[in-house]
Amino acid sequence: MSQQSNAPVNLHQEEQSIRQAGTLSLLLCAFCFAIGYVTLPRVFEFPTLLMNRLAFALQASVFALLWVLIGVMMVSAGRRKSVEDVGGAASGPPSGKIAVSVAFLQNTLEQAVLAVGAYLALATLLSGPWLSLIVTAVVLFGVGRLLFLRGYRRDQRGAKGRAFGMTLTIWPTLAGYLLAIALIVIPA
Repeated sequence: MSQQSNAPVNLHQEEQSIRQAGTLSLLLCAFCFAIGYVTLPRVFEFPTLLMNRLAFALQASVFALLWVLIGVMMVSAGRRKSVEDVGGAASGPPSGKIAVSVAFLQNTLEQAVLAVGAYLALATLLSGPWLSLIVTAVVLFGVGRLLFLRGYRRDQRGAKGRAFGMTLTIWPTLAGYLLAIALIVIPA
């Protein structure tokens, strides 16, 4: 770890940076959803039958779950190359050599489970061009994971270093759940 990571954290500045990243990623998500809804149905024909919509959501989920596989592979490769870590999780906490990979895997697994649930719920409630929202959410998930990992590795800047990637990952999932709940509670 760098000396910078041992420096005291100014919690107020950290929170302010997280809020700024969250606001910026929220605006980017809204823009991407609008662009996706307008452009994707012109290029792709989205399914309308329930079974096909569910199949579509499961297929889209592969791209979110792929990030879990990437995390597993990162941890596995790190364990094989580290004497401290080769014994596995049962032999103790991860060393600094794989700590970022382990944290990335854990967070990505959590995010992927939530995202896949949102995609499936939306597929039962949305049809046709509205399914472009799932495609956009999947793309934002991937970009968010990449930026989250980059922020973690780049310079150990703490939460503010990974906040944009984290919020870019979670906003589409949260929006998906809120939309699904609204469509359930307020039927058309």
